[in-house]
Amino acid sequence: MSPWMRRLHKWVGLILAIQFVLWMSSGVVMSLLDANKVNGREFRVKPPLPPEWPRGVLTADAVLAASSDNVMAIASGWLLGRPVYRLQNDKRSWLVNAMDGGPVAINAGVAAQIAHASYSGPGNAGTPRLLSFTLETRAHKEGVWRVDFDDADETSVYVSSVSGAVLEHRNSTWRLFDLFWMLHIMDYSERTNFNNPLLVSSAIGGLWMALTGVWLLLASVRLAEFVPRRWRGGGIVNLVDKQGAKQRSIDAAQGDTVFLALARSGLQLPSNCGGGQSCGLCEVRCVGKAPEPTSADRALLSSQKLDAGFRLACGLSVKRNLDIDVGDTLTLASERAGVVTGVKPITPFLREITIRPDAPFECRSGAYVQVHVPAYVREASHVDVPPDHRADWNAAGPLTELSSSAALRRSYSIAVPVERVDGQLTFLVRFMPGARPGRGSGYMYTLKVGDAVRFSGPFGDFALKPGGREKVFIGGGAGMAPLRAMIHELLANNASEPLHFWYGARTLRDAPYVDEMRGFAALHPNFHWHLVLSEEGGPVGVPRFVHEAVLDGLLRKHPDISSLEFYVCGPPAMLEATRAMLRSLAVDDTNIAYDDFKI
Repeated sequence: MSPWMRRLHKWVGLILAIQFVLWMSSGVVMSLLDANKVNGREFRVKPPLPPEWPRGVLTADAVLAASSDNVMAIASGWLLGRPVYRLQNDKRSWLVNAMDGGPVAINAGVAAQIAHASYSGPGNAGTPRLLSFTLETRAHKEGVWRVDFDDADETSVYVSSVSGAVLEHRNSTWRLFDLFWMLHIMDYSERTNFNNPLLVSSAIGGLWMALTGVWLLLASVRLAEFVPRRWRGGGIVNLVDKQGAKQRSIDAAQGDTVFLALARSGLQLPSNCGGGQSCGLCEVRCVGKAPEPTSADRALLSSQKLDAGFRLACGLSVKRNLDIDVGDTLTLASERAGVVTGVKPITPFLREITIRPDAPFECRSGAYVQVHVPAYVREASHVDVPPDHRADWNAAGPLTELSSSAALRRSYSIAVPVERVDGQLTFLVRFMPGARPGRGSGYMYTLKVGDAVRFSGPFGDFALKPGGREKVFIGGGAGMAPLRAMIHELLANNASEPLHFWYGARTLRDAPYVDEMRGFAALHPNFHWHLVLSEEGGPVGVPRFVHEAVLDGLLRKHPDISSLEFYVCGPPAMLEATRAMLRSLAVDDTNIAYDDFKI
């Protein structure tokens, strides 16, 4: 399955979904409105049958002979009980009195009489207004007189300024209908064109969504899934360590993925997407000849890892016996338990949660564990919000319920080396309030001191590199957690190389551990702390975004960028912008370590 196609399918689907909602809602509203009011028939007087054409009036030939303009057409009619002729050429239309041939002007007084004669409602007429064009009479291109009546429906009668004909009766019901009609046909100018570019584009987009949906379905489904396992051939997945020694053998059916085969044997690889080829956590290393990488492999794994034989287990089919290195097999098979020992709000939407494992736990800085989130339903009142954070939560919108209909796992990085906090696990959890908050963060934010928690790990390859090279840490959001753990470790071990930490947040209220970092900078001359606030401004020339601040504040004037090591962690947009900036400076990939949260 192509990750870029899935992302494109998702975002195009979101845009089209908005229009589908508009189509559906507008259709429902239009069907519920009173048709008589929409068509302007409620107070409109049906015109009487015209009387017999009187004798003694001028003949059409006489009118034509008396006209000083060229006339292309002439028709007889009635205006407020008077016989008239309507004359027309290729430039204009006009009326003349059939009795004496004099011109008939449709002025405000005449228009008011015509409007009143066509109206049977309880309202009183206002002063007529002459309009050259209005959307309410868009089917008629000549100027019109508008006469408003003060009834409950706000009726307006439109009279042609040329022929004196009553063109339309409009009211508030029709105006509501017309608004939803505009949304329905997507013609936001004259509201008449069914073939406008927006509607045609939406139709093409809907067809594209259907075709790509079928393609993604076929790409997601494996033929082997439709064949019973006992009818398929067998294969073996050998789990080996880094030295190539076999640790365990797993029986698998041909066509299964390594992810599925290991899960059936009780070895659950890390995953946030459940094997959907979108998170990139379930990477394994093929020992020997590795299969060709899939599009998901190429999108989620670096070229160095692909060359080294790494593949995503959820896309790696068992077509033959495979030897794979999944790291510490015992870690995969184990499930640990712990007890919550602390819940501390750090910023309005960042919370520090500490857990004491029930057995000694070793974990290097930069690693993460997977918290086992059970199926749960909890009221929003389970979340304790400090008084000084309530305004931020209220501004984010109402929160009624936190839930997950199925058990799942969520990854959280260690925020402090475990040996520095008496063996406890420290997490920095971000909560995104709104109509659909995260299922993992919702669970974490409802934890109380004393609650039991289950987890697996540690996992991940985001780690400090050996040696004493100058280091640059760039972070944002919950990306503070693994970077903070690394800095704690370096400073505790008396690292002497220069350490630069650039952290980006929207405002000072959103920035965690600021006082701690300032304290580190005061105690350790080699540690340099830089906080970049995107929404609170600063001195002239200070960039808004953290990657720009690093570029202008350090890299442009550094004598040897190739001597630097970079450690990057934060939201996807920040991470992508930072990596693009480093690529533009020709920084070697081997000097960049990053953790993208696999989202």
